[in-house]
Parts: sequence; C-alpha cells; structure tokens
Amino acid sequence: MGLNLLYCAAQVGLEAKIVEVEVSFTRALPSFSITGLAGNAIQESKQRVQSSLLANNFKFPPLKINVNLSPSDIPKQGSFYDLPIALLIALNGTCDLNEITQQNTDSKPQKIFAFGELGLDGRIKDSPSIYPLLFSLLSKQSNSLFLLPKVAQEFYSKLPNLKAYYVDCLQDAIATLQNLPPLESHSCDLPFLHQEIAGEKYYYTQEFPLDFYDIIGQERAKRAALIAACGFHNLLLEGSAGSGKSMIATRIPYILPPLRLYEILQMAANTLEISPHRPFRNPHNSATKAAILGSAVGQNIKPGEIGMAHLGVLFLDELPHFPKSVLESLREPLQNHYFTISRLQAKITCPTNFMFIGAMNPCPCGNLLSLSKECRCNQKEINAYKTKISEPFWDRLDLFVQMQEGKQSAHRVNSLTLQDFILQAFLFQKQRGQTCLNSRLQGAELEKYCVLDSKTKETLEIACEKFGISKRGRDKILRVARTIADLDSSAKIQKEHLLESLSFRKI
Repeated sequence: MGLNLLYCAAQVGLEAKIVEVEVSFTRALPSFSITGLAGNAIQESKQRVQSSLLANNFKFPPLKINVNLSPSDIPKQGSFYDLPIALLIALNGTCDLNEITQQNTDSKPQKIFAFGELGLDGRIKDSPSIYPLLFSLLSKQSNSLFLLPKVAQEFYSKLPNLKAYYVDCLQDAIATLQNLPPLESHSCDLPFLHQEIAGEKYYYTQEFPLDFYDIIGQERAKRAALIAACGFHNLLLEGSAGSGKSMIATRIPYILPPLRLYEILQMAANTLEISPHRPFRNPHNSATKAAILGSAVGQNIKPGEIGMAHLGVLFLDELPHFPKSVLESLREPLQNHYFTISRLQAKITCPTNFMFIGAMNPCPCGNLLSLSKECRCNQKEINAYKTKISEPFWDRLDLFVQMQEGKQSAHRVNSLTLQDFILQAFLFQKQRGQTCLNSRLQGAELEKYCVLDSKTKETLEIACEKFGISKRGRDKILRVARTIADLDSSAKIQKEHLLESLSFRKI
C-alpha cells in the first residue's frame, strides 16, 4: 500500500479534532480539488502547494487529484494543511505507511501528523494555529510522530512527550518521511528561576516592569495586595481618583505564585509565548458581553476576556460602569472557575481560573472620601451608583479595601520583597501537602487545612451572625485567614489571622 494518508487537526472549540488527509489520483481531465468543508485558507493552498512542488522539480501527472479532509462534517481553517497535502501528492505510491511508522517489529504503526504552511519556493513556515492544536493533541496522541516547521523548534520542543521531526523545506520533509532518522532527545526544562518541591518544578521570574516600589504609602492596600496575590484571592479597591488603585492592580501579576510546566504551556496556547508571567487582562467598560464572556459563530467558539485571563488576572477598572448584565454573568466563573458557552451548533466549557481585581470610585464624582475636594453627588446618585454591584457579586469577593486619603508615610516596599514572602508561603503550603492555592480550597481540603481552635471558631460564628455573613462568605474568610497564617508560617490559624481576615470583609 502506498502512502496516501497523513494526519492533521482542526480546532473545534478549545479541543483539537484529528483530521485524516487523504489523496487519490484518478484518470480524468487534469484537475486539483480539495474536499471536506475546507475553508478559504485551505482552498488557496492549492496554489501554494502547486508552486512549491514545481519549484522542487515535481511534475504533476495528467490525472485528477482529489484531496479529502475527513471527517467531512467538521469545518476546517488554516494554512498549516499545506504540508500534509503537498507530501501526499509528492510521495503518492512511492513509500509504504506501515514501513514508515513501524519502528520496531513488535510496535503498532504510529500516526504521522504534519503541520506547516508552504512558501512558493517550498520553505515551511510556522502558523499561530499550530501550537494550541499540538497542546491538545498530545493529551491523547502521545505515541504519534509529528512533522513540524524548524523555525519553531525552540518553542515546540518544550512540549513534553512530543516526538517530532523539524524540517526547513519541502525537500527535507520528503527525505525525512522516506527514511525516518532517529529522534533527537530534548529537554523540557524552562530557562527560568524555579522552586523544586517534591520533585516538581515551579517557575517564576524576578523581572518587574512595574514595581511596588513606585507606590508611596497605602500600607493597608499593599497588605491586601500581598494577601490577595499569595492566595489568589479576589480583591476590590475603592478610593478617589488618583489614589493608586490601578497602580496596585497592574503590579500584582508580577508577584503571583509560581507556575508548573503544564500551566505555563497551557497559558502559551493563548499568548503564544512560553513565560512564567501570568496574563493580565484589562477590558474597558465599553466592552461587549460577548467580548468579556466569549463568542460563537457556528462551531467556531472563541473565549472572551475571562478565558484569556485563565491562570492570571482579570482587572475591571471603574467597575460600576460595566453593564450590570456583564457583572452578573461573572458570578458563575468567579464561583466555579469555568464558563460554558452554549450555542445551537456547539457547546464548550472554558477554564476561567483567574484572580479578579476590581477598582471603583466611592461615588460618581469620585470625591466622597476625599479630604480636600467636595462631593457633588446627592444620596440618590450615590445609592444608584453602588447598587449596580449586587450583593451576590459582593459575596464572591474575598478582600475589600478603601484607599487611604491625606498625608501618608513615605514607606516603600519593592516587588522583590513581596515576592519573597509569597514564595515562602507557597513552599509552606506545598510542604503540608496542599494541591491548590488557598482561594481554591473546597470541601475536605478546606476542613483539613482551615482548622480553628474553639475560641477562634466562636469569634467567627459571632461575626457571621452579627453581620449576616453567608456560608460562602464564611468560607472565604477562612481561606483568607489561612493565607495570612501562611505568610506568618503558622501551621494553625490564630485569632489575629482571623480578625485581620474579617477586617478586609465588605460588611
């Protein structure tokens, strides 16, 4: 049997669906067609494939060439189908698939995937769509072989369990398929600072383009930012214009806890950059609901800002100016850390494990808390402004801080110092066997790691009864107290940790 089948992939929601690329040569008027719901970029590949084959001295036979992309009911887009199509045409009938894929006599034949856009001279180029497909495929096709553009070797080689050949041009790809050389071993270690805990590496960086050293005073807000960053807690900052709310929010991403290799590679599917810097998304309050939550056209579903902020920070400045429908829609992802986009033809669930930071003025004019400026708002306007944020939304926030006014101390602390506190607390968490950050503790883990003595527990129950704090709010107080205890390297939550946690609760 000649080689007439290679594999590629199509993006359906957030997953890669395997696509079989097959070719047939039949006696008929010479033509070249591509079937299987191929989009415009794939239809245009006929010209690129023809030019690159002719540039490499391939002579098209006087036959009808038909390329089919199966399954044919899945829409397909992208220029990376060029390489498998060109290879199948160039190698049709000249080599055997089983001989190529069967490396050992006792091994099963492996699938060969090919990805790459062709230049008119046969060069193989990278495409931004390839990495998310590879990341998804490797979870279910770890024993397959991949043919990939050499220009992206440094990027793709960080993917664990990736068995790949990297080629510069079509001639190299043909030669590689005709005689598979031994696979080169590669290291998946990243060139970043890391902590190694229980045999697993957690990566971080000490580059701070925005440093907390720039913030003078605001000690309480900086303390809240440290606690929020350490436990990945949701934070709301309230204060007059120019008090430093945005300055604090934009500096928090650089001091967040370190990341595992898998998490960095998962983020790279959105950013196309392998870096321990967590994403920071800051949509304007005029952004549409679809832009924030996600959109869908047919089966082409794209995550919104909440999906792009996964494992990072979603910052909403001027929070009450966002449409109420958008804020209410955020309640589910804030609670469950995922969001489901449902349409008639498709349904996907996007991970939304982000840290939420909000910033707001105390009133429409912003001067309610000011010691030097007079507020121009009446009570009705102030109430209407604040009621845009519902009680259920407030209940999903962990820490609330009013920015300080007036003369403040000139005390400064830099981001490196804050990061050291967080790294020590992170190590403390992992050494006790905790698998997630404190804000994500649930059920048995919450009961196991957030233990209170009888007097401290009594204090919490009195506060919950007096201020009408919900069960969700009670759990959030416990999680924040656990983070404060970690910053003090305390195995148990003490009364002072609980009281500080209560002081940050919006009552």
